[in-house]
Amino acid sequence: MRAIVISEPGGPEVLAWKEVPDPRPGAGGVLIDVAASAVNRADLLQRRGFYPPPPGASEIPGLECSGTIVEVGENVPHLAPGDRVCALLAGGGYAERVAVPWQQVMPVPEGVALDEAAGLPEVACTVWSNVFMTARLRKGETLLVHGGASGIGTMAVQIAKAYGSRVLVTAGSADKLARCRELGADEGVNYRDEDFAERFEGQADVILDIIGAKYLPGNLRALATGGRLVVIGMQGGAKGELDLGTLLAKRASVQATALRNRPVDDKGVICRGVVDNVWPLVAAGAVRPVVHERIPLDQAALAHQMLEEGEHIGKLLLVR
Repeated sequence: MRAIVISEPGGPEVLAWKEVPDPRPGAGGVLIDVAASAVNRADLLQRRGFYPPPPGASEIPGLECSGTIVEVGENVPHLAPGDRVCALLAGGGYAERVAVPWQQVMPVPEGVALDEAAGLPEVACTVWSNVFMTARLRKGETLLVHGGASGIGTMAVQIAKAYGSRVLVTAGSADKLARCRELGADEGVNYRDEDFAERFEGQADVILDIIGAKYLPGNLRALATGGRLVVIGMQGGAKGELDLGTLLAKRASVQATALRNRPVDDKGVICRGVVDNVWPLVAAGAVRPVVHERIPLDQAALAHQMLEEGEHIGKLLLVR
C-alpha cells in the first residue's frame, strides 16, 4: 500500500507519499480500507520529532480514520468485512489501509458521509472522556472551552450544549467566535483583545484547556467554586505556577490527561461511551462534524501547513 511517512523530523516538507508494507490485523484486530483520515496537532508534534507513537503502534501518522472493513482477525465480535466504520488510532491513519484493535472501531453515525466520519473519532473521544467522564459536566453547569473553533472545540461546544450546559469559548478572531455561537456557544472572548479570566471570573464549572502553562493562572481565576480544570494540551508551555491557595479556597481540581497512550481496553470504554451517548446526538442533528476542507491524502504536507497557520475552523480531512 501507499502511505505518508516522516522521512526525518522537520517541517511539512518531510512528509512523503511512499509505498510501505501492508498492515495485518492480527488477533483481536480489523483491517480497514481507509476512505479518509484527519489532521490533529499531535501529528504536527510527531512530525517534528516531539511525540513518538506508543510502543507497538504504527510509525505512520494519523490518529483517526474512516473506511470499510476488509479483513477481521480472530476473536473480533460484532464486526465483519464490508462494515462502514470510523476508528480511533494510535497511529497509521495517513495510509490506504490501517490495522486497529476492534475495541477502537465505531460504526459511522447515521446521516454522516463516510469521509466526514474520519473527523469524528479523535474529537468525540477527547470531549466525551475529558468533559463528561473525567470532569463530569452536568446539565445546567458552565463549560469554558479554549480554542472553541478548533476540531475539539467545535465538538465540545455542540455536545455540551446538547446536554443542557452553558458554553463559553475563547477564539482568535471575530469570524471564529461567530461560528462558535452558531454551534451553540453562549458567550465568547477574542483572546487577542480581551482577558478571558477577567470576563469569565468565577463562572466556569469545567474548563477544557489546550493551552497549558500560559493559561494556568487565568483558568484558576475563571473556575467557579468546585470547578474542574482538565488540561489536554501544552500549546502555551508545560511548566507553570499553581496557586494552591486559590485551588483550596475554590475546592477546585486540576487534571491532565492524554488519549493516545491509554491501554486498548480503556480506549474501548471511551469509544463505547461515544457510540452510546454522542452518536445519537449526531443522528438527531444536534451534533455534526465541522469540516473546514478536504485535502487529498498524498498532499498531507499542505494540510499540516494549514493547521499550523491556524485559520481553519473545525477539521481538516485527508481524503483518498
